[in-house]
Amino acid sequence: MKKGKGVFRSLLKLYLRKEKKLASPEREAVKGVLEDLQSALLSKDKLRIKKAASEATLIQKRYLKRTLFDIIRDSVVSLALILIVVTLIRTMWFEVYEIPSGSMRPTLQEQDRLLVSKTTFGINVPLSRSHFYFDPDLVKRNGIFIFTGMGMDISDLKTVYFFLFPGTKQYIKRLMGKPGDTLYFYGGKIYGIDEQRHDISEELQAASLSKIDHVPYIHMNGKSILGTRSGGLVSSVTLKQMNEPIASLELTPQNKVIGNLLSPFAENNLDYYDIWGFKNYGMGRLLTPDEATKYTTTPLSQVEPAELYLEIIHHPTVKHPSIVRGYHGELQPACGTNSCLIPLNEEHMKALFESMYTARFTVKNGVCHRYGMSIKGDHYCHYCPKLTGVPDGTYEIYHGIGHQILWSGISKKLSSDHPLMRYSAPRLQLLYNLGIEWNTLFAPQSKNPFLLPSRFVYFNEGSLYSMGAPFISKGDPILTKFLERETLKKSAAPSYAPYIPFEDAGPPQTDDGKLDISFIEKHGFKVPAGHYLALGDNYAMSLDSREFGCVPASNVRGAPVLIYWPPGKRMGLLPQADYPFWNLPRTLVWTVVLISVIAQRIYERKKYSINNRIP
Repeated sequence: MKKGKGVFRSLLKLYLRKEKKLASPEREAVKGVLEDLQSALLSKDKLRIKKAASEATLIQKRYLKRTLFDIIRDSVVSLALILIVVTLIRTMWFEVYEIPSGSMRPTLQEQDRLLVSKTTFGINVPLSRSHFYFDPDLVKRNGIFIFTGMGMDISDLKTVYFFLFPGTKQYIKRLMGKPGDTLYFYGGKIYGIDEQRHDISEELQAASLSKIDHVPYIHMNGKSILGTRSGGLVSSVTLKQMNEPIASLELTPQNKVIGNLLSPFAENNLDYYDIWGFKNYGMGRLLTPDEATKYTTTPLSQVEPAELYLEIIHHPTVKHPSIVRGYHGELQPACGTNSCLIPLNEEHMKALFESMYTARFTVKNGVCHRYGMSIKGDHYCHYCPKLTGVPDGTYEIYHGIGHQILWSGISKKLSSDHPLMRYSAPRLQLLYNLGIEWNTLFAPQSKNPFLLPSRFVYFNEGSLYSMGAPFISKGDPILTKFLERETLKKSAAPSYAPYIPFEDAGPPQTDDGKLDISFIEKHGFKVPAGHYLALGDNYAMSLDSREFGCVPASNVRGAPVLIYWPPGKRMGLLPQADYPFWNLPRTLVWTVVLISVIAQRIYERKKYSINNRIP
């Protein structure tokens, strides 16, 4: 019966489409077969239905056979309809994503597959960066969100959908600031107030995300906009952070660098390091005693002997700028920095090893490169570090736990005696200095290097942290002596080249433990009206608001719901703000979809019903 109805509807569709093109005898023949099949279906006589259906199939092949033109036309129309429907679904309802990079690790990792809702915040206009409807009250701090890069200051925005159609890349980050919020960075955390000056720090510091660091800058010089080049020199540089112009540096005819903060930062008599909590963070690299002697200004006679030293580059300043050799070998103005050295004992080094995280990387024949890099011959591998003794494969380390990455992103935990995870000072130094970039250009090879490993060091409640965990505790004799040396260096430094010590300035709070709102307003970053601050959970590998600025509300597309691949502990709902499942935009879209599906079914059944008179 069901098969007979399908044959009837198929033949009736073709007959109605080609009725006027058929000769009179052909039309009558098709109509007669349709009426016989209709009668058999109405009588529910299975034998008649089977016989009539066979005759209908034969008559269809004889008189209603699809021509090449019919096939091409129907294929084009079907493909167009499919693309329209898929585009509407992907832009307005839901979409599946595959994570291409490690910018949101450990929450999201390369090759994770996500189900993404496009109705979390509003109803999107297809192929546009606007909305039919958008409710800013649905946007939650500490939630993960999807946005398009369309119209933003981001390089390499173009992509291709379905291997054919050009499009614009979309990005996934954690939303850490709403319009009007003012935010300040300290101790790997963000403190802040909203537009009404209410303390929102608790919203920004979810306990489930305590191991995720937040830092105010990715590079000390930020996005450097270079001025005129001449004779291997760059005459001026504008430093941008959060894609905002922060400071200008100019080279005088006497080859002296003059630096100034730009408005509104210059109005409060601040230096570069006073902005947004820059002074609370330093960039670190591990040095052997020989490297410390060559590449730092701290005499080893002033510090305790150690197998490895941690150099911290900190307090970037434009009041005392410098000249550095840039990416392309040209000399250019840059912010000045301060440098200090901490000797590490075995306990400190093992603490760093146990909190180690790296980018995903591939090892082949004892040479490794960052996962996703295109390696052809010696291209790039000229700068690939060696990792001898580690079997070929793809690996990653997070919180001191190593994994081998297998097919389609499935991971296998490494044993503690795996060659990659065997602790030693040289292995620690390699992983710490090169474990993010996997490029020997970031290895120690000069004083005041332009390229520094993406490792940040900061104080939190008196202890010294890196990679989201403490490695020297408050009260440790090594840390106490270090702080004493910092005080002496400050007092001994000349006025024309002052030294700013790297010490714990404490969170932005008053003596009674409440948030210092006045301090936040003076030193914090204010999210512009109609924009959102987007930060990656893995700052060291994240292209986010620190590079391209805040995201316009019009660019917001939706939010991920869950990870559905690969299988494992992370599969399921994501650690983020609690978005309500039912909201107005989701209800409207689901209602329209259900009504459309039901209406289409009713139309099809009514138009091609076996009860209709054959025309």
